[in-house]
Amino acid sequence: MTQGNLPLRAKVATQVSRTAAALSRAAGRGDGSVIGGWIGLKIDPDLLEHLAAGRAIALVSGTNGKTTTTRLTAAALGVLGPVATNSFGANMPTGHTSALAKAGDTPFAVLEVDEHYLPQVIEETRPRVIALLNLSRDQLDRAKEVAMMAQLWRTTLAKHPEVAIVGNADDPMIVWAAGNSPSVTWFSAGQRWQDDSWVCPECGSTIERQDGQWWCTGCPLRRPAPQWVVEDDGVLDPTGAWHLIRLQLPGRVNLGNAATALAVAAAFGIRPLQAVPTLSSVASVAGRYAQVDRDGRNIRLLLAKNPASWLEAFDMADNAPTLLSINARDPDGLDTSWLFDVDFSPLRGRQVLITGDRAYDLAVRLDVNDVPFRHVQTFGEAIASVPPGRLEVIANYTAFQDIRAELDRVN
Repeated sequence: MTQGNLPLRAKVATQVSRTAAALSRAAGRGDGSVIGGWIGLKIDPDLLEHLAAGRAIALVSGTNGKTTTTRLTAAALGVLGPVATNSFGANMPTGHTSALAKAGDTPFAVLEVDEHYLPQVIEETRPRVIALLNLSRDQLDRAKEVAMMAQLWRTTLAKHPEVAIVGNADDPMIVWAAGNSPSVTWFSAGQRWQDDSWVCPECGSTIERQDGQWWCTGCPLRRPAPQWVVEDDGVLDPTGAWHLIRLQLPGRVNLGNAATALAVAAAFGIRPLQAVPTLSSVASVAGRYAQVDRDGRNIRLLLAKNPASWLEAFDMADNAPTLLSINARDPDGLDTSWLFDVDFSPLRGRQVLITGDRAYDLAVRLDVNDVPFRHVQTFGEAIASVPPGRLEVIANYTAFQDIRAELDRVN
């Protein structure tokens, strides 16, 4: 369905959504991706379903890596034609609605989806492919426990056998959630964070791991053979061909995100040789990985919001002065006890600064790990406290947005 053929109510809602989003951007209140969709859905509660009709859609969900994988996948699908996407991370139905309204008539869409909203968004968008990245603890004071989320996904996917799944073979929770789906393509990028998947979600027995494999000690659940595999600095495809991946994004985790994007693109008929060159066009994702020069310092922004993503952030960061910032506002989750699940010892030996609403919580955690630090009150003080050169910044969600605003909302 083109936007010209939408029902009258949906047409009005679409136009109002675009206008509200544009006014929000003009007023400097953000990119408008939430308010535009919210108003559009108030006018037409079925607007997302109307806007999704007639598009070939891929959904991307998981605890970590959604925004980056969505951007990489959208780049890969771009070889076929224009792609609508919620590229700034507004990953609930309001953001999806705003993204599709703003994009106009595109044959394809790649949408990042919050884990809780995946069942609803599947119903409303009827996707061709869903990429399932990982499941780990995240904001447990306001979110579902990991096994509960896996069960929700498993129940939902069983109702949609027509949807192709691209799943992470290294995460037992993902394998179990997608286990009843008839069409699954598995990718492997390794699983560094394993502390949320030692117990089998099927039978409650222990998960054992060795040499990259995993298996349940009490039932048949085990790691499936992956068709897409990260190997060295490239990706093996299902034919066994190896493709060098050149990314502007740091860290091995982003090679895994690239492998996922290639697997999703293949489900749309795109060959790796077509898709691989597009991945290098992605340099920054809603400020993530952005580098900004300020007062002789090269500042790089890394987002880390839970134990798994902090582990990956330490892997990406150079051995350079590092600013850590922690808030505990509603989007972050109010409970900061998860800090004690993070091993901060990789920061030993470098200059460490801390800031944010919950800097003292972070201070206690660093002291336990014997990591010396200095508390700074402002971002400007942090810049002045380090010598010229690289400054790594690792922050959770609202702290990241605060610093991004200090840098003029760099994208």
